[in-house]
Amino acid sequence: MDRDPWAKFRRPNSEHPAQSEETRTHQHPGVAGARRPNAMPSPSPAPPPVLPISEHEDEIVAAVDANPVVVVIGETGSGKSTQLSQILHRRGYTRRGAIAVTQPRRVAAVSVSRRVAQELGVPLGDEVGYAIRFEDRTSERTCIKYLTDGILLRESLSNPELKQYSVIILDEAHERSLNTDILLGLMKRLIKDRASDLKVLITSATLDGLKVSKFFSGCPVLNIPGTLFPVEKFYSTDRPTNYIESSLRTAIDIHAKEPPGDVLIFMTGKDDIDKMVSKLEERIRNLEEGSCIDALVLPLHGSLPPELQVRVFAPAPPNCRRFIVATNVAETSLTVDGVVFVIDCGYVKQRQYNPSSGMYSLDVVQISRVQADQRAGRAGRTRPGKCYRLYPISIYQNEFLEATVPEIQRSSLAGSVLYLKSLNLPDINILKFDFLDPPSRELRIIILKEEINKV
Repeated sequence: MDRDPWAKFRRPNSEHPAQSEETRTHQHPGVAGARRPNAMPSPSPAPPPVLPISEHEDEIVAAVDANPVVVVIGETGSGKSTQLSQILHRRGYTRRGAIAVTQPRRVAAVSVSRRVAQELGVPLGDEVGYAIRFEDRTSERTCIKYLTDGILLRESLSNPELKQYSVIILDEAHERSLNTDILLGLMKRLIKDRASDLKVLITSATLDGLKVSKFFSGCPVLNIPGTLFPVEKFYSTDRPTNYIESSLRTAIDIHAKEPPGDVLIFMTGKDDIDKMVSKLEERIRNLEEGSCIDALVLPLHGSLPPELQVRVFAPAPPNCRRFIVATNVAETSLTVDGVVFVIDCGYVKQRQYNPSSGMYSLDVVQISRVQADQRAGRAGRTRPGKCYRLYPISIYQNEFLEATVPEIQRSSLAGSVLYLKSLNLPDINILKFDFLDPPSRELRIIILKEEINKV
């Protein structure tokens, strides 16, 4: 099948100093059959998952016993999001309070809590629950609570010491949302007042563990390996002018030429996802009957209702390939079993603050190298996979930033200043609040003056 120049892929080779693999135009050779996803949640306990973090249970508990703060760097597939809370629950940490596990996104809080409830064999909302905006599925019996970082911040308004929790786990901290950065500063303050009865764990797949350790006065850093299989990466020869169309053609090419295996397609937002889902379903319907296995196209984004999110984590019908079209929520927050192929458009939507206009905009920007590597890793969860990057290797090497700029460095501090003022914490100096990556003192003074003038 003839393809436009920008739709061709090549492996990196020795012509690129940073790479050593053979280069040639990729013709999508076949791979072995795919493993199907796990079953739907049921009332009975799921088989205990065999995950790398389980082998480090004693090491983790010893570190938590001896330190108020522990940093856990868990690679993709290590099991940190689902297993850490269960480990501490088994070891008695819920006898004097609940375990709170923050997630940067609602969809992650819901799906991870559902998985943990399934593994423990309890109804969701009983011993294990979640709290997100406009929905609280917890009870008086809840001892493991998954919640967004924004919800935990709201809880701290009425209860600054968060006495209801014996353990607070800040998961996916590498995303460095504004809420997470504020929570890091609050946790640093909180453990001084509750050193005897509060444990804080900071977990991430890619966070600079030593930097966080220094922020928390040299707390221990535990590194947990993941279960990644090799992922073969292919780069577009040129940057496509239309990444939706390029993703669409690549998806159809995979469906026509590759053996079974689900496909994860990264888009920038809901609008792109809706377009992609509609066009992909139409193209699949127009394929010659019997030329390919059946296909199921599913969206995945933060505003998707929980009842529709469940479909992504349910098993696919027999002899059917799933196409999951997702935002960056699928980079690290969620794991979709059965994915063998990843299509990475190389873009993400990011909220940016314009100081001159005093307004926010939602811009499509290039991802970082850390994000690109996380996306590729989604294809290597259960077996060797392939990642199709819709950009040249030169862009990955020379244009992508190493890591995503923390939200606090591209946001207005007005909301943060007002929030910190509303806490009414004794001896707090807003201008000296402890951020992991603090904005300049000058900027904080300017914003504080602006907010005072508005009152």
